[in-house]
Amino acid sequence: MNILKISLLALAVGASPQLQATEPIQPIQPVKEINAAMAELGKKLYFDPRLSKSGVISCNSCHNLSMGGTDNLKTSIGDNWQQGPINSPTVLNASLNLAQFWDGRAEDLQEQAGGPIANPMEMGSSHALAVDVISSIPGYVREFKLVFNGEDVSIERITGAIAEFEKTLVTPNAPFDQWLLGDAEAITSFEREGYELFKSSGCTACHNGAAVGGNSLQKMGVVKPYSTSNPAEGRIAVTGKDADRFTFKVPTLRNVELTYPYFHDGEAATLTEAVDIMARLQLGREFSQEENAKIVAFLKTLTGDQPRFLLPMLPPSADATPRPTPFEDDDALKQEISRR
Repeated sequence: MNILKISLLALAVGASPQLQATEPIQPIQPVKEINAAMAELGKKLYFDPRLSKSGVISCNSCHNLSMGGTDNLKTSIGDNWQQGPINSPTVLNASLNLAQFWDGRAEDLQEQAGGPIANPMEMGSSHALAVDVISSIPGYVREFKLVFNGEDVSIERITGAIAEFEKTLVTPNAPFDQWLLGDAEAITSFEREGYELFKSSGCTACHNGAAVGGNSLQKMGVVKPYSTSNPAEGRIAVTGKDADRFTFKVPTLRNVELTYPYFHDGEAATLTEAVDIMARLQLGREFSQEENAKIVAFLKTLTGDQPRFLLPMLPPSADATPRPTPFEDDDALKQEISRR
């Protein structure tokens, strides 16, 4: 990531306290209290497909850091070409979320990192196998001992390192942040009108704070019910309470122009479509074409500096490293690609 820009942003925070105090959205803050050695190890593990049973899928497969921290698919493709039931949320700025996953079932980034590894529809492995694989690689064994004060590889240390790396994936210095910090020319009058409409329409009731979302769970379909063929029903899967049916974590709108398609089911292909659906279902209003365009223009000002770093060199497997289990059916992938 651009350390210079983060440093400059840190100096700039507070430059316009009157403006910030009156706005429901705050600038992205620079990363604080990161264990650099742990984050570097976590970066390797984030990109390492050997955490999956097939040796094909890494964290970056579904949360691609070249694509806004998502995979830009309606729902992700996992082990043995299985299509998952839900859209991959962005990993960018995920450290600002009150909880992880659409249904909020993981308390923090570390708990989230362990989920896909053992999910048979995602990475298809198990925590025990993942530990066996990483423990068999001499380069990883040495690095874990250095980072964790002589301790061996464990699933807690694997997920802890991945979480530490993910904490670095913040995206400061968006044009809207620059405007919040006092640069009146950072956004256009059209974009500013979109922001004022975003506020006056009630969007900031849920999309607020530094992440412009991510800090509450809300029912999808407040005014009108949301119609979808997707089986995911949200928070009810965690609590078992019928009142939580179709309640989902409010997604961050940071970098939203990069994280299409939208919603938990990926049904909205464009920002224009997403804004229209949200207006009707959540706010009970119909935006004109121009109003919609203004809000979309504002949303695009939320794209910040993307993380930048050298790709990690992964330590080589040893003779004793468990070998991957290949996918069974290449024809399934061909069929999936042909449907897109």
